[in-house]
Formats: sequence, structure tokens, C-alpha cells
Amino acid sequence: MTDQPQFDRERHGGLFDRGSADAYYRRAFSPHWYPQGTGRGEAVINLTSEEIEEYRKGFQYQESTGEFKY
Repeated sequence: MTDQPQFDRERHGGLFDRGSADAYYRRAFSPHWYPQGTGRGEAVINLTSEEIEEYRKGFQYQESTGEFKY
């Protein structure tokens, strides 16, 4: 994986984080990330296929846990 911030799985607002959060809150699959952290600034939505895949991994990981906010 690249060393770009959107791929840092420990980063709040990164691709994996946003994918897992969307699944946890039962939101639709909608790839995005926040360069300045979740809810700060503008979300980046024009993503590469590699970025969409990282978001997907977060989304699928959360779904696999069976833990969701109801």
C-alpha cells in the first residue's frame, strides 16, 4: 500500500475508517475520505480504483463483525 494518508488504517477520516463507519451506522456504500479528519473540511469523493478498494475493505470488514449501530 502507498504511504499516502488516505491509506493509513489508523487515521480517523481515512478510507478504511470511513468504510467501516458507514457500514457500522448502516449507511449506503459511498466511497469517500476526509483529508483533515472526519467531518472537517470537504470530503474527497473523486477516488481512484485503489482508493475505492480500500474503502470497500473497511466496509466489508465492519460487516463481517456483525456489529452495527441500531
